[in-house]
Amino acid sequence: MDLIKSLFVSASGLKAQNGRMRVIAENIANASSTARSPDEEPYRRKIPTFKTQFDRELGATTVELGKVAEDKSDFKSTYMPGHPAADENGYVLQPNVNTLIETTDMREAQRSYEANLNVIESTRRMLQRTIDILKA
Repeated sequence: MDLIKSLFVSASGLKAQNGRMRVIAENIANASSTARSPDEEPYRRKIPTFKTQFDRELGATTVELGKVAEDKSDFKSTYMPGHPAADENGYVLQPNVNTLIETTDMREAQRSYEANLNVIESTRRMLQRTIDILKA
């Protein structure tokens, strides 16, 4: 039944968006994490990816969290001569995390999560109405 498929597809979307929010939360939590020494790199932003998969048993395409890639963009540099990770010129590398971008990505993930929840709720109501009609 197509209604059952929509439940499974939406559930896969919920799980994927949950993983995306977890990666974004890690980025935000580490937005100020510098290295401990001048030889190390600070925290590098992670980018969640998605992959689709055809479920033969279900007969539908589902989505799941794919590989979590690292953002290869450059680190920012801040002048902090007293910091343990400062180089010989007094500069410390900062993570390549922009909290504004992360916050925007989090809102988008939340909206996608809510959309999948709405599909599940609507499908549940339609299934319940179908059962009620068949009972009558």
